[in-house]
Amino acid sequence: MIRVVVVDDEALVRSGFGLILGAADDIEVVATASGGDALDTVRTHRPDVVLLDIRMPDVDGLTVLAQLRALPTPPVVAMLTTFDTDEYVLTALHSGAAGFLLKDTEPDHLPQLVRTLADGGVVMSSKASRSLLRTHPAGGPAAVDEEAARVERLTDRERDVLVLLAEGLSNAEIGTRLHLGTGTVKDHVSAILTKLRVAGRVQAALLAQRAGLLDTGRDGR
Repeated sequence: MIRVVVVDDEALVRSGFGLILGAADDIEVVATASGGDALDTVRTHRPDVVLLDIRMPDVDGLTVLAQLRALPTPPVVAMLTTFDTDEYVLTALHSGAAGFLLKDTEPDHLPQLVRTLADGGVVMSSKASRSLLRTHPAGGPAAVDEEAARVERLTDRERDVLVLLAEGLSNAEIGTRLHLGTGTVKDHVSAILTKLRVAGRVQAALLAQRAGLLDTGRDGR
């Protein structure tokens, strides 16, 4: 079972997500909480995945994210937001969030998105990520050039893996798509993170977007 905690200041959102996800056979919503109770709730229930509202009146979602990331065994955290161009989202992604979900995501899609998070995948729509990066670029031309140079250090296979990683696929799904074992994919991901000098999959996905890999795809080399 994938254990989930939903953190949101609105009771209706908490109950809605709880009902939708709780209907899945392999997902258990072990608790819901408002922002002020989030840390204690996660410590008590030790979920695999936390869905965390990015904007709450009692405590900032980024503050809660930092607290959760500091735990000895932190859960996977995805941010909940109403707007796909929320300027907080990019900060959250760079701070260790594994992606973000829009609150109006189709209910039928939510369980699979949680499964992707639990399996190490990235949950982030390409449309929303492009919008965020256009509105809030990570740096000037020099930064983009330096990042592009890092991408050029990747092998062709590593670039293939990076594109699929940026599309939100888990290691198992990448392996199926490229006819590779999961262990081999993990090795490629580790090499990618090292060569790109990023801390996690989301940061690698953002860099791939800035470098234009998601526009050209694997056939655009």
